[in-house]
Amino acid sequence: MNTKRNLEFLYEIGCLRFIDRAWKQFLGPSFANLADHHLRVIWLAMVLARMENKKVDMQKIMMMALVHDITESRTGDVHYISRQYTKRDEEKAVKDMLKDTVLAGEMEAAWEEYEARKSLEAKIVKDADWLDVDLEIQEQKAMGRVHMEAWDDNRTVIAKLFFTQSAKKLWKEIQKSKPHDWYRHARNRFVEGDIKQAIDKKNHKY
Repeated sequence: MNTKRNLEFLYEIGCLRFIDRAWKQFLGPSFANLADHHLRVIWLAMVLARMENKKVDMQKIMMMALVHDITESRTGDVHYISRQYTKRDEEKAVKDMLKDTVLAGEMEAAWEEYEARKSLEAKIVKDADWLDVDLEIQEQKAMGRVHMEAWDDNRTVIAKLFFTQSAKKLWKEIQKSKPHDWYRHARNRFVEGDIKQAIDKKNHKY
């Protein structure tokens, strides 16, 4: 076991927190970094997998989601304009990142399967990768960044590329969703806590 290489890899993965996603060049405000993106893609992929209601390998789903964009540690992220001018060697990047670590074989295989887009698991993870963008667009709109609406046409095009019916369904729901609803509807002082109890008690007097 090459402990030195394992630790180097773990430190490099930690650096994903410091890598901005390229669309920040267009939009200015702070957006999710690469590590943030990976985390939600994992959860999105698991949700989609269960929505598909088919037999899927959940471990494979999580492995592919974890590895799907780690190459950007070496290649950087590119947006839809820079892709017209930039060629990235992601295969070399993933092999070099994982070389001599205990994860090399299985995680390289997960990345290669994801890139091939042939298995159901790979298709689900790619759909999750795309959907994370739509979630963040809704979050940015909720913060008052109205210029995000300019992306709606682009995202409608992307929606046609989804592999799974579950992704298409979830995409439609995202367009109507409100990012703040999760805590407004969660157990809180107004829903079940002391404020609700005080209001109920006051109303009971009348």
